[in-house]
Amino acid sequence: MTASTIRRSTAAKSRIAAVGAIAVAGALLLTACGDQTKSDDTKDSGSSKSSAPLANLLPADVKAKGTIKVGSDIAYAPVESTDASGKTVGIDPDIAEALGKQLGVKFEFQNGKFADLIGGLAAKRYDIAMSAMTDTKDRQNGVDGETKKKVGAGVDFVDYFTAGVSIYTNKGATQGIKTWDDLCGKSIGVQTATFSQDLAKAQAKKCVADGKKTLKIEDFPTNPEAETRMRSKGVDAVSADFPIAAYSVKNSGKGEYFEIVGEQVEAGPYGIALAKGNDKLRDAIQAALKAIIKSGEYDKIIAKWGVEAGINHDAKINGGS
Repeated sequence: MTASTIRRSTAAKSRIAAVGAIAVAGALLLTACGDQTKSDDTKDSGSSKSSAPLANLLPADVKAKGTIKVGSDIAYAPVESTDASGKTVGIDPDIAEALGKQLGVKFEFQNGKFADLIGGLAAKRYDIAMSAMTDTKDRQNGVDGETKKKVGAGVDFVDYFTAGVSIYTNKGATQGIKTWDDLCGKSIGVQTATFSQDLAKAQAKKCVADGKKTLKIEDFPTNPEAETRMRSKGVDAVSADFPIAAYSVKNSGKGEYFEIVGEQVEAGPYGIALAKGNDKLRDAIQAALKAIIKSGEYDKIIAKWGVEAGINHDAKINGGS
């Protein structure tokens, strides 16, 4: 998800990710979903500074505040969503809580539109963005994924998970869709400024270049809105990151609404984003991530949400392509 800075960089060719293990893992997703972008829900995570082994790595101002403000689009289960009590839950909040224990600070999630998160970093509304955001060279360099024009200073990423992109349809109404090429002459719903939107735009151009009918694209502020449109038969398919698609297929209408078609494509790393120049905080977060990977806490969190196939132990800075 990002305005003019997509979830992944545009690729002329989609590389097919290994999906057998991920498909099994996706079927185990257990969280609650919905559109929570109307609320400014937060989750505090962390522990006392005295028990935090890596607190000395933080910038002085962050250490003094005792909090890290996290920009997040909290409508993307199982990565982040709100439960029935209004609490922010998911892979990202759990990882943030574990990082907070290492650093002695609380990670406070602040809800916002995905398209505005990188701008929020530049404006210092957030210290970091953690929202199933794929680390790409375009984002790192502040380049618009579609026009390739410079639109900002760019961001740095600390990579912590890996996911690809899937297409899904109303159950029993696949219309022969198995690959992106099968979408020519059809319509698709996507969340605004996501990699799915970027892939759809690239596919629409390819359809025309191949002498076929183009792909009609409808974009929405949130993924649940795209799904609602598909449920009403306004679009033929929806595309989203695989963990989200698998969750929706498993849980929407108790598994009766949707089905995934074909294989996921373009597997890439999710990254915790920080504004350029925020090197000390970036390096502190990387050190904390490495610590929870080494301790095994990271693996426990990923297993809790049933997405072990997305485990990424590299904890690289700017490892996306």
